[in-house]
Amino acid sequence: MNTQANDPKVIVALDFDSGKKTLGLVDQLDPSMCRLKVGKELFTRTGPQLVKHLVDNGFDVFLDLKFHDIPNTVAKACVSAAELGVWMVNVHAQGGPTMMAAARDAIKDFENRPLLIAVTILTSLKDSDLEAIGLQGSAEENVLRLAKLTEATGLDGIVCSPWEVLTLRNEVNENFKLVTPGIRPTGSSRDDQARVMTPKSALSAGSDYIVVGRPITQARNPKAALQSICAEIK
Repeated sequence: MNTQANDPKVIVALDFDSGKKTLGLVDQLDPSMCRLKVGKELFTRTGPQLVKHLVDNGFDVFLDLKFHDIPNTVAKACVSAAELGVWMVNVHAQGGPTMMAAARDAIKDFENRPLLIAVTILTSLKDSDLEAIGLQGSAEENVLRLAKLTEATGLDGIVCSPWEVLTLRNEVNENFKLVTPGIRPTGSSRDDQARVMTPKSALSAGSDYIVVGRPITQARNPKAALQSICAEIK
């Protein structure tokens, strides 16, 4: 697992539909330059075996399954993630404080405890989407409310859009981690992300870690794309 002295800020989103494609990409990456995110599609296809393989090969893995269920179920799922040796795991803040506290307590005694963060508002959602599902206020207002709830419950941080980072940095503790997807290098496509920012701008605003997917994974030369982003944020 990467140490604090070597704390890569880029988390590469492994949004693939097979283990073979994933490993073909991962073989081109260096664990000293990035961390890896395994989400629902890949995990459903390949299961925990792939996650364990990535961990055993020196990568810090963010297991992005966004657990959202009754407290006992989420707590046990987080224990399973911790036993895989992942670096970070997440839950949905909208699961509420009892669920988040159960997840926190379930993994607190692990020697190499993974960071436990919460999803606030998905970066694909616009204010009109929130209104449609009954959430009052803007995306930023909902993110702030859920971030404060997450911090008060004792979790390590949240996933949020980079556009909320500057506001959040004035509202939460400096050690509270802000993990931001919706990152697009200058000149790249927005794809299906509604609220995006460049890597350098996101980190300057106060993000701790940035999640980058297609600009790296679909690049003609993924290693060069990663190196370019790392050079930009330095």
